[in-house]
Amino acid sequence: MIEIIPNWHPIFVHFTVGLLSTSIGFFLLAYLVKNQRWREQWLTVAYWNLWLGGGFAIITGVAGWFAFNSVNHDTPSHEAMIEHRDWALATLGVVIPLTLWSWRRYSAGAKVNGLFLGLLLLTGGLLLSTAWHGAELVYRYGLGVKSLPKAEGEGHGHSHADGGGHDHSSDAMPAMPAAPAPDATMDSHPPHDAEHTHDEPQAKPDEPPAKKPHPHVDDPAHPHSH
Repeated sequence: MIEIIPNWHPIFVHFTVGLLSTSIGFFLLAYLVKNQRWREQWLTVAYWNLWLGGGFAIITGVAGWFAFNSVNHDTPSHEAMIEHRDWALATLGVVIPLTLWSWRRYSAGAKVNGLFLGLLLLTGGLLLSTAWHGAELVYRYGLGVKSLPKAEGEGHGHSHADGGGHDHSSDAMPAMPAAPAPDATMDSHPPHDAEHTHDEPQAKPDEPPAKKPHPHVDDPAHPHSH
């Protein structure tokens, strides 16, 4: 099976919320608008979305039960999971009977009355609360998230493709003053070139080096004759 992180529950729950919400909306339109032509079309769409949403609600509940017993969590998130589970069970307790009842009403050709519409609105409220608590588990407690962004201290900066960038640090470091330019009047030494000359003449490659004169000191103990 394809690996889904954390599990299949987040996939099915979107179908459940979308289909049931669409069904409630079209049932309201069919009840409020008296145009017979549009009313029949809206009722057809409403019934199909309700039946499909009821089926996906059962699948979502099963996947949610596996998620409840497999996702890693701590004590605060466990309490939030229990609350989400209770809302989900209450929603299923209304959606399943309502779906079966709507099938019987459609087969008998019954019209949408106030009782049926009231149960639909109750289902919508329970569905909204269940979805809210499920989102809290992910976005507030981080359940089912494989990894979190690595923190970079108190703030972090990054650049964009256009060359711009911004810093997320609350206490931005002040810009350091530029170093003063060197004073032209100060003594400076010219750069030392790799090739330079000395006062003493250099020996040519073909000639032996010139001998320096050896100073002599008159010493009576060592007479020299010339």
